[in-house]
Amino acid sequence: MTNAIEAEGLVKNYKTHQALRGVDLAVPEGTVLGLLGPNGAGKTTTVRILSTLLTPDAGTARVAGFDAVRKPKEVRRRIGLTGQYAALDERLTGRENLHLIGTLLHLGRRNVRGKAEELLERFALTDAGDRVVRTYSGGMRRRLDLAASLLVDPPVLFLDEPTTGLDPTSRLMLWGMIREQVDRGVTVLLTTQYLEEADMLADRIVVIDAGKVIAEGTADELKQKVGGERLEVAPALADHTPLVVSALAAGSVSAPVVADNGRTVSVPLTGGMGDVAAAARAVEGLGIDIAEFAVRRPSLDDVFVTLTGRTAEPQEKPAHEQEHEKEKQAA
Repeated sequence: MTNAIEAEGLVKNYKTHQALRGVDLAVPEGTVLGLLGPNGAGKTTTVRILSTLLTPDAGTARVAGFDAVRKPKEVRRRIGLTGQYAALDERLTGRENLHLIGTLLHLGRRNVRGKAEELLERFALTDAGDRVVRTYSGGMRRRLDLAASLLVDPPVLFLDEPTTGLDPTSRLMLWGMIREQVDRGVTVLLTTQYLEEADMLADRIVVIDAGKVIAEGTADELKQKVGGERLEVAPALADHTPLVVSALAAGSVSAPVVADNGRTVSVPLTGGMGDVAAAARAVEGLGIDIAEFAVRRPSLDDVFVTLTGRTAEPQEKPAHEQEHEKEKQAA
């Protein structure tokens, strides 16, 4: 399968920070790569290099068959980009925004009109097309921003945290629209702070931290790095936790672990359902009330914490990104 995106040894230095330290990526055509990492890991810098907005200090990048440094115009003709913040003019209507962007892309007046109407309908924005964007909700703005990135029917789409700040309903709607693009053969590189989003959309996931790739694979492959299934048992009363620990310890090869809440006790399951049945009998024999008895699989959150030592929570832009913004404004 041909790769739509390839990067080898990408390095990017700022005055006080090395953002990328040799990043390698490969994204086959018609697939979704989820790029995960804590704030400051280098995700947005990677997207900016691949979309020709930044030049790497070392390494190579090819997008849609063209060198991103030597042939940036060819790359730009073949990509769509939705950044962390909607790139829209709030004083214009939704329809006017699409017309303006299409004109800047030299699509031709007739083509722009037709394409704008098609996208407004596809993204459920036809009724709001003549309203100024400042009256749009956050979800509507993100949908319009994504629509604008699809005006040229790009074979490659970069989505940099596209659903940040959206409510669950708007997020689900946007996920559906992203899947539609993949079904049409579009290749997507997605950065996100929502691990559920990567789990739902990405064919493969790359975890980046401190400017380096530290893990990659499918969601299931990464979860296996954390460990297998675990049984979690929580008594109704915290005073009964030691009893649960003793009961589970008797039938487990590993020592039970008590969670920070002081009640939930977990043990790894190495014998499948047999372990679950044995644990159920042991706990039932205690004669106490149980608030929770559940089998848990590792989540991408578990993977993220294990690999990076941090949770994936949106934060303020890291210092080197703020520095870059100041450099752009000064220029």
